Amino acid sequence: MKIGFAGLGAMGGPMADHLLDAGHTLYVLTRRRESADAAITKGAIWAETPKNLAASSELVCTVLPGPPEIEAIMAGENGLRAGFKAGTPYIDLSTNSPALVRELSADLAEIGVSMLDAPVSGGPKGAASRKLAIWVSGEKATFDTCRPILDLLGDQVRFLGASGNASVAKLVHNCANYGIQMVLAETFSLGVKAGVDPVALWGAIRQGSLGRQRAVDRMADQFLPHEFDNPAFALELAHKDVSLATALGRETGVPMRFANMTLAEMTEALNKGWGKRDSRSAMLIQEERAGLDIRVPRDVLQNILKNEPL
Repeated sequence: MKIGFAGLGAMGGPMADHLLDAGHTLYVLTRRRESADAAITKGAIWAETPKNLAASSELVCTVLPGPPEIEAIMAGENGLRAGFKAGTPYIDLSTNSPALVRELSADLAEIGVSMLDAPVSGGPKGAASRKLAIWVSGEKATFDTCRPILDLLGDQVRFLGASGNASVAKLVHNCANYGIQMVLAETFSLGVKAGVDPVALWGAIRQGSLGRQRAVDRMADQFLPHEFDNPAFALELAHKDVSLATALGRETGVPMRFANMTLAEMTEALNKGWGKRDSRSAMLIQEERAGLDIRVPRDVLQNILKNEPL
């Protein structure tokens, strides 16, 4: 295929290489021309303008930093939108705003262009090795048409339905990921300041339940099936443990912002009379605030854990 590819940075550069290696003709654009030198050496064609890139291509992909860059490359008489031919699929592999994705998808549909939002997860190493999750949403027929191209870029391609859904999933993933990082930084600093060697501490927590099981997989134990009344570990005991940890923080002079927030949530759940329920029942506090009642059948969850590779 003739593929237009805009954005040849740490993520886009390796992706473009995979498409070139597969024999596709690539028209490329990137903010700094020198970033395209490696791709051009392998046969890619410099497109000069976004309009030319779209007009020359049977499929267009963008891998850009975020919403402002997507809006900029679309706009104006030399923008992508001005160059698109009716029937051209457009895949945005950026981490984008769901609202912008849905607005842009509707706008492009008016000129016969079907947009897929397809954010990726795996970092530059994953982009180079093709060990990438690619979450895709938009028109299912467009996804089916573009699937062979997406399979050249990542090893875990998943369709999530209507436009913007994939971008929502990516934001949920990244926000959870960085939140967990900050909690680990806080609690690990507590352990080190309380006198434990960091190597010994890291080795120890890797052997606990947190280290032995993926954090996201643990959601299938109680939270997603909404089963809290046969506790694996009671809320009242978990509340005691977090209380002791925050007390240790005060004793050692370690700020415990996330731990104190956690304790407040657990205390609210305890005050609801949930002390004998599973410790994860405290997660219902946020669910209630959001006006949700999340329940996934256990057999559906077990099927995913059993049959879907990571």
